[in-house]
Amino acid sequence: MLYDYTNTTPEGVTNITDTAIEAANELINAIVAAEGPNTIANTLLPLNEAAAIIEAAYGQGAFMARVHPEAAVRIAATDEEEKINKWGIDVVFRSDLYAAMRGLTDSEPEANPEHLRLLDFWMRDFRRAGHELDAEQQAELKTLKQRLVELEVAFSANVDAYSDHIEVTREELDGLPDSFIDALEPGNADGTYRVTLDYPDLYPYLQNATNRGRREELLRKKNTSVVEENRPLLEEALGLRRRVAQLVGYDSWAHHSMDVKMADPDRVERFYADLVPRLKEKVKAEHDKMRSMLAEEYGDDTLQQWDINYYSTKIRRDEYGVDQYEVANYFPLEPVIDGMIDLTAEMFGVTYVRQDETNAWHPDVYLYAIVDSETDEHLAYFYMDLFPREGKYGHAAAFDLVAGHTNLAGEKIRPVAAMVANFTKPTDEAPSLLRHDEVLTLFHEFGHILHQTLTRAETVRFSGANTEWDFVEAPSQIMEHWTWETDVLARFARHYQSGEQIPQEMVGQLVAARDVNIAAASLRQAYFGILDLLLHDDAEKRDLDALDREAYEVNELPFPEGTFFLASFGHVMGGYDAGYYGYLWSKV
Repeated sequence: MLYDYTNTTPEGVTNITDTAIEAANELINAIVAAEGPNTIANTLLPLNEAAAIIEAAYGQGAFMARVHPEAAVRIAATDEEEKINKWGIDVVFRSDLYAAMRGLTDSEPEANPEHLRLLDFWMRDFRRAGHELDAEQQAELKTLKQRLVELEVAFSANVDAYSDHIEVTREELDGLPDSFIDALEPGNADGTYRVTLDYPDLYPYLQNATNRGRREELLRKKNTSVVEENRPLLEEALGLRRRVAQLVGYDSWAHHSMDVKMADPDRVERFYADLVPRLKEKVKAEHDKMRSMLAEEYGDDTLQQWDINYYSTKIRRDEYGVDQYEVANYFPLEPVIDGMIDLTAEMFGVTYVRQDETNAWHPDVYLYAIVDSETDEHLAYFYMDLFPREGKYGHAAAFDLVAGHTNLAGEKIRPVAAMVANFTKPTDEAPSLLRHDEVLTLFHEFGHILHQTLTRAETVRFSGANTEWDFVEAPSQIMEHWTWETDVLARFARHYQSGEQIPQEMVGQLVAARDVNIAAASLRQAYFGILDLLLHDDAEKRDLDALDREAYEVNELPFPEGTFFLASFGHVMGGYDAGYYGYLWSKV
């Protein structure tokens, strides 16, 4: 049975978490109290069940911090997310559980390969929890890790809660179509409009607005958000991470973080050392072309970050005939979703069934069941929460709500996942019309959903997208490639008014313009990843502004003085710490 989110309250979120933690602890207490030898059945599988209980509690409770429309619920859910994450730390620091698991390893049990791998991973967790340290050092390690949880949860909550905008006149919206302008909220002054930092406002304005000064103002506002709140949290977290790595015997937090990934810091540094010089060579021509356009339009050839999206869009429009808003007329949201699921239904032999009753946290949320086309066996559910609203998670991501696994009774528990995004909202005049980059994002996130929902893993630890972190983005980026295929787009891309199929010429123009300023875009990805590594090296003290400036040099652009985008760089405090390289890494 799916959980009913319609009656979610702050008190309910707290009760869900407390009840789950109590149930999970009962299972673990039974493990350590068991008489006789430790076995897969009495040790490893109950521990897996405890993990499943906690993840389901996250999906019903703590996840609400990302999506619930009521601030009180989001605040309570943020507290419960911290509680859940701290529980995870408490588990691996339990010496009695460690002893039980060591007993299991010493007995060399007969188990399937997944069980043996799970056992190896748990023993790695115990090692990283410092069970070979003396009591004082391990106590310090636990305190540090619990504090890191507090910092990371608070950082993410601040980013999600932040809201800001610029107010512009009609003249300052030059370059934007009426459909964009009509969807904007009015400003405080007569005749003005609010352009927010939400993706459906932010990127179109940066890509199309001819007013260079307001583009700069908007991007600066984005890159100076939550600085007062989040800078001290980040600075403290970096120091704590360094100390954690030292205690457990790693050279740096990057070594600590990558110990559970495919790569290591040396390999990643070599990866960038090989890639960046070639990108810099290619970006020279891209920048020269944009500087020439800039000088002609504004009488200034000093190219800045707030010019890149604008001129990339202009080149695609003027030289390749790609008008993103004309293209968007062929991508109404509902048919695009239908086309995407029809395509993947064929690929994976499944059927998607949209549910009339969602009992979701907001009326806009869609719910689908996934069924095996051959056997009619139910495989999974997933939600789609696609439009921005105040307090909601501001980017695009996929979340596990229930982990697919086999429970203690031998039953297959089917996964439940959620895609959260912020696409262009429908208006009274038109449905939600997706720019092609939004179509790409939709397919990208659906790659994560497929990874999460079509899992066949028996254990929570390896269910769905719970792989090495630098592989996680590979399935999602593979899915992006479909959005450039003429035959694929012809299946569902039709004009929202006339029903006319997207012209082959238009698709050809999109594909031809795909790599416009590709070096500049790739260098920006490299900048994020290199900065992430610099933040997590073995340095005792860090000047964050200096590190940002050092990493920014790969862009071959002037550093935007007075900004501190790290305060809203959610990845560095949200699981991608010393792991942001994974985007380019998995693409390669």
